[in-house]
Amino acid sequence: MIDLSATGIRLSFDLQLGLIESFSVNDGGAQISPLHRAPWVGTDEVLPEGIAPHLEKLGGDFFCAPFGATEGPSPLHGWPPNSRWILKEKTGSYLCAELEKTVFGARLQKEITLHPGHPFIYQRHTFIGGEGLVPVANHANVSLPNGGIIQTSQKQCWRTPKAAQEVDPALGYSALRYPAESRMLTSFPGKDGSVNLSNYPWSSQSEDFAVGLDSPDEQLGWTAVIRPVEGDVFLSLKSAQALPMTMLWHSNGGRYYAPWSSRHFACLGIEEGAALPILGTGEDSFPEGRGAIHLDPHRQVEIIHVIGALRWRSGARVRTVETLENQLLIRSTENEEYLVPFDVDALNL
Repeated sequence: MIDLSATGIRLSFDLQLGLIESFSVNDGGAQISPLHRAPWVGTDEVLPEGIAPHLEKLGGDFFCAPFGATEGPSPLHGWPPNSRWILKEKTGSYLCAELEKTVFGARLQKEITLHPGHPFIYQRHTFIGGEGLVPVANHANVSLPNGGIIQTSQKQCWRTPKAAQEVDPALGYSALRYPAESRMLTSFPGKDGSVNLSNYPWSSQSEDFAVGLDSPDEQLGWTAVIRPVEGDVFLSLKSAQALPMTMLWHSNGGRYYAPWSSRHFACLGIEEGAALPILGTGEDSFPEGRGAIHLDPHRQVEIIHVIGALRWRSGARVRTVETLENQLLIRSTENEEYLVPFDVDALNL
C-alpha cells in the first residue's frame, strides 16, 4: 500500500489494482472517511473461483476502461481495476503509475495529486496511443450506513438500461423499472410506484442502476452526497463536456449469491464517465460522439476527475456548486455558503 498526504488529507493507494482504497479529510477536527468497503474485503473468506479482482477488494475508488464491458479476456470493467500498476514517480503528495497491461493498444497512466489545505483528490488518467471507441468511467464507492441525500448538476434526464441489474428473481432483486426515463431525480419509475432517487436507499433491499445524462451546455459537472448522520458531504467533480454521464449504482442487499450473499448494503457507486453503451441503445445522446472516448495511435486522451469531502453542518441539500478564482463555492438550500480551496485549472473547464 502507498500512502500520500498533504495538510488536511491523506489516502492509501493499492498498486495491485490501481485502487484508492481509502481517503480521509480532517475538516475542523472532524475526520471524514466516506469510501465504502465490502464486508468480505480483508477477511479470510474463501471467495468464488474466478471472481474479478476488483470484486475481491470491492470499495474505494477505481477507474474502468471499458466501463461495464470487457476487453478480450479481461474481467468486467477492463484491466485498469483488475490488474497491476507500476509506480513511475512518487513524492509525499503525488504519484504517477502505469498499468502493466495495455487498454485497446494504449498505455494508461494514472496521476494522483493532493494539495495542502484542499479536501480533494485530483486524478488524471492518460491514454497514450491505442485505437477505437472505449467507454470509460471513474468508479467511487461511497459508504451510506445511515442513508444519504444525492444532488447533482443539471441533467437532460435520468435513465435505466434495457435490463435490470438482476433479472432472475432467484439471484437478486431490482426495484426500478428497466428501461425507464424521467427528467427528475426525485421521481423515477419503480416497480411499486415512483422512487425518489435523491434519497438513499431507494428501497430496503435492491440492486439498481440509474444514469444521468448531462445537459449539453453544462461545464462543471458535480455530484454531492450528504451523509446527514455523519455530518459531511462527498463531492465528485468533472468536466460535463468530457464526461457527460453520472451513473449511480445502488447496491443495498439486492444480490443473493456469493460473495454478495444478501449482505452488501449501504453502498452507492458514483461513476462519472463517457459510457453510453451501458444503456444498451444505439443512439448517441451527445454531440460529437461524446458517449465514449476515441483512442488514436498518434495522440493522447486525458480523463480528469476530482473527489473530496467536507463537513456539512446543515441538514439542507446542496443547491449549487461553482468555481471561483482558486476556490469552490457550495451553496445550500438554506442559503449557507461553503468556500473551500480548489485547483480550478485541474478540470480544464
